[in-house]
Amino acid sequence: MKPIKTTVKILSASIFFACGINSICAYANESKPRDSVPPPKLVLVLVVDGLPQEQVQRYRDQLGEGGFKRLMQQGAWYGNAHQAHGVTVTAVGHAAVLTGAYPYQHGIIANNWIDPKNLASVYCTEDVNHTYLGEETKPSDGTSPANLKVNTLGDELRYASGNRSKVIAVSGKDRGAILLAGKTGTAYMLMKKSGNFASSSYYMNSYPAWQKTFQAKRPQDQYYGKQWTLSLPESAYFGDAKDELVAPSGGNNGLHFPYTYDSKSGQPDAEYYDKLFTSPFLDKLTLDFALAALDGEKLGQNSVTDLLAVSLSSHDYVNHAWGPESRMSHDHLQRLDRLIASFLNDVDKKIGLDKTLVILTADHGFANVPEFSQENKLDAYRLDSSKMMTALNLHLQEKFGLEKLAKKWSSPHVLLDYENSAAKGIARADLENTAARFLLSYPGVANTYTRSQFETGALADNRISKLMQRAWHRQLSGDVAVVTKPFWYFSSGLTGTSHGSPYNYDSNVPLMFMGKPWIKAGSRGEYAEVVDIASTLANILRIRPPAAAEGRVLVEMLK
Repeated sequence: MKPIKTTVKILSASIFFACGINSICAYANESKPRDSVPPPKLVLVLVVDGLPQEQVQRYRDQLGEGGFKRLMQQGAWYGNAHQAHGVTVTAVGHAAVLTGAYPYQHGIIANNWIDPKNLASVYCTEDVNHTYLGEETKPSDGTSPANLKVNTLGDELRYASGNRSKVIAVSGKDRGAILLAGKTGTAYMLMKKSGNFASSSYYMNSYPAWQKTFQAKRPQDQYYGKQWTLSLPESAYFGDAKDELVAPSGGNNGLHFPYTYDSKSGQPDAEYYDKLFTSPFLDKLTLDFALAALDGEKLGQNSVTDLLAVSLSSHDYVNHAWGPESRMSHDHLQRLDRLIASFLNDVDKKIGLDKTLVILTADHGFANVPEFSQENKLDAYRLDSSKMMTALNLHLQEKFGLEKLAKKWSSPHVLLDYENSAAKGIARADLENTAARFLLSYPGVANTYTRSQFETGALADNRISKLMQRAWHRQLSGDVAVVTKPFWYFSSGLTGTSHGSPYNYDSNVPLMFMGKPWIKAGSRGEYAEVVDIASTLANILRIRPPAAAEGRVLVEMLK
């Protein structure tokens, strides 16, 4: 043992004389074995629905100190992070966060899709075997993760702890909560008819006492008659799109600031609760319920790590209505920033941020309103899929002599009638290629991919092809995938905007990790993906990654 001790002394002395005592302290801290750093008591996952990275960058100088800015300065912030699949919508993005998987594995290919076998409409989180507790349940309501084909980080956490770890997910949207909760967690989502946060019979037979206490106070009614006004001086919104451009008079979204949240009945009702989704008040309500869950379930106070996932839905509704370039979206982000700051302060008081690992990301970004893009000299329009399908069927009928060979549109896929075409001696490849070539000539279409190309991997070696391949599921997806031109998107409306493309404005989202014992603070320039979250958390928590996780461990930010 004596030679070993001598070696350590010599090494320490060498470091002292070469670098000084401060460097020795730094060396000692950096050299501390990772196994000696306990895992977090709480993993807090925040998902902002419909938040492009570009908005965080554009408005960062106006952000407060305790919200996004705290995460960017005290944590690791990836500026080049992406939802790396070709169909960037809410359900697909939320499924990616904690499964670490792409749609071709996790099976959530859209918010809604058409079943190729029976042509029935499928909602991503529907399950007719379960109902909401104490609330009206419609056949297509989201009640369980039955359609999610893989497990999540939360499922692995519960498995590793012998089901002692608690996993709770809260969102305004059912899909926002259910797809984060995984198979063994518990999801709560807001009911538009009653304004209550409810769960389903998949998760429990009756509500815990803390949920009943929270809902007994009717917190959803406190915003009735309240107004949403600009929170910053008028000059702060210089450069945003004019209200009249993104919300033209006479349109469904033609109202301008201030917005009042009420209803025709003169009291809180379904009309009022629905309006809350396009307001900052839904996010406040969601975070308040999350805090009630934190206290009620004693999250972060157990002998094992707990996970709380909160999906904040309103920004998506605001961006759909007015676009990310609008004053409405700008102000909503500022208000959301302050709400997150307050929430993190509460978590710090209750658990301690030094014991909490915080992750913030988004499920997708957003395209600008086409009228705004046109003002900036861009080729941008809305593409009506029903008109496109009519034109496609006429073309296929002229070519093959059969009606409606394009059976259904299941965005962004066309379902073809292989059975009838085969009976008439039409080769599958001929039908696919004829449809694909016609769609390539259709206004607003940039590219198409056929089932045969996806099945054989006969795709061009480029980013868009790779993202579309990841988004295609052999049993669930359609037969010809359609990609719009940049700044175009599928819509039959006349106002507002959407998302869903493989382009950067839809895929580039915030990705932030904060937790001083585990994370190196600083802005990161490396490419990262949202699917990296699950693998990275598994590494920190020393548990098995989810079964289908394909993301990498973000080792460059780990202490």
